[in-house]
Amino acid sequence: MGSFEINGGLRLKGEIIPQGAKNEALQILCAVLLTPDKVVIKNIPNILDIRNLIDLLGSLGVKIDKISDSEYHFQANNVDTTALESEEVMKKGSQLRGTIMTAGPMLARFGKAIIPSLGGDKIGRRRLDTHFNGFEKLGATFTYNDENGEFVVVADALKGSYMLLDEASVTGTANILMAAVLAEGNTQIYNAACEPYIQQLSKMLNRMGAKITGIGSNLLIIEGVESLTGCEHTILPDMIEIGSFIGLAAMTQSEITIKNVAYDELGVIPDTFKKLGIKLELRGDDIYIPEQENYSIETFIDGSVLTIADSTWPGLTPDLLSILLVVATQANGSVLIHQKMFESRLFFVDKLIDMGAKIILCDPHRASVIGINRQYPLRGISMTSPDIRAGVSLLIAALSASGKSTIHNISQIDRGYQNIDQRLIALGADIKRIN
Repeated sequence: MGSFEINGGLRLKGEIIPQGAKNEALQILCAVLLTPDKVVIKNIPNILDIRNLIDLLGSLGVKIDKISDSEYHFQANNVDTTALESEEVMKKGSQLRGTIMTAGPMLARFGKAIIPSLGGDKIGRRRLDTHFNGFEKLGATFTYNDENGEFVVVADALKGSYMLLDEASVTGTANILMAAVLAEGNTQIYNAACEPYIQQLSKMLNRMGAKITGIGSNLLIIEGVESLTGCEHTILPDMIEIGSFIGLAAMTQSEITIKNVAYDELGVIPDTFKKLGIKLELRGDDIYIPEQENYSIETFIDGSVLTIADSTWPGLTPDLLSILLVVATQANGSVLIHQKMFESRLFFVDKLIDMGAKIILCDPHRASVIGINRQYPLRGISMTSPDIRAGVSLLIAALSASGKSTIHNISQIDRGYQNIDQRLIALGADIKRIN
């Protein structure tokens, strides 16, 4: 399982390059199933979830040529559809929530998809209704096996349709979009997610020969085509990792430059950190965070306590609320963190309270943070990472804390952050991986 031992309280300094975006990579990798031609993907993050998905694609018969840790060539010209029912593929698929996004491409190209009971972060209810309701609108038939948690969706031929999604699900939009590009006729997806991940996927599909308009809006219009060709695609830098490094710099009073961030794709993320009083400066396409002794949380115009809440794009991504919550613990002032989407994502705050943070968990969705303005440092403790984002939030807290901390179950962190210990050591952190 593995653990990190961290001696905190050190100020870090240097430059760090964000990895490729995990959430984009999960979609882009599944899209290679849509064509028999070669697809070149660059800036792939070398993290556990992505390696597992690449391994799964290989088990389906996709030819994989690893050029480097961040570049792969894929060719799905000999996919074994019977492998979907094998015990090996079902086991691999169940370890990764991103497996769900193989359903759209497999359904579109081969007429059938089987999805096992899915793994991933245990952060609350993460329903799949949007995916399968969209497939049914395209003419597919969906069944669910209560005994083994297996999802099966089949279609003789998909036909375009108008649909209004019941939620602006990022993975649901991606899955339906990948199915619709090979459906007969026109499809309109209203209340579609419009995150940069979806925009990137749409642009890639268009380079493959798809006909998608409305990119960047919540209404995607797709004119179905008979087939797609190969292409080359470069994944954006990971906005969640960029936000994590901003939070790290603030908590540890460090001077850090985050390189090549694709600033225009970060939305409200920089301004949200600024609301907590964190100084950051755009230099070219780099974000520079100076050493900062103290930072003060803004209030609303009427003087009331600031609320930071997640929302669908272009609102704040829910993946950064855990980071923002940790950063607020050392600020001057108070903030209400409102996690609307997942009801179990704030349950890691008990560890922060044990470290000395002043936090009131109001309910599963809301936490009130009273910043201590560095009156005393957090103290090192032993703790366990419950999910990817909470895990890295606890890591940031440990790096700022006085004394030694131990974080267990770091495979959760490895699922989303590439060689995080080595990259932090290069900045001056005292962190050791214990297997």
